[in-house]
Amino acid sequence: MAKKATKSKEKKADSAKASAAKKAVKEAKAPKVPKEKKQKKEKAVKPPKVPKEKKEKAPKKPSIRKSRAKSAQNVRMKAYWGVFNQGMKRLMVFEYADQKAAVKKANDLSSSSRSQHFVQLVKEAIEA
Repeated sequence: MAKKATKSKEKKADSAKASAAKKAVKEAKAPKVPKEKKQKKEKAVKPPKVPKEKKEKAPKKPSIRKSRAKSAQNVRMKAYWGVFNQGMKRLMVFEYADQKAAVKKANDLSSSSRSQHFVQLVKEAIEA
């Protein structure tokens, strides 16, 4: 084991000598020249900015009258009970007070046909 340790130490010493020799050869071939310092570029002097003259705006024409938005009118609605089939087709309309009659009609239609019928609240606008 001692022989292996000495051999590795010798190899390291040889490689250090070789690298030192290469550096010496490089220095001998190319003499060192001091690097020149970079000079700062002189900035060009800009002339001062002259503010542009502002153009006068033409006077605004006075408006005669602004258009007024029409106020939304309150639309009166009236509630009904509607009898509908499965395709959302309204079959009959009953007054709001006649809910029992609407439910009875929906049940009669459902029992007499294959499709189901139902009652739903319907609101319609009243024209004055």
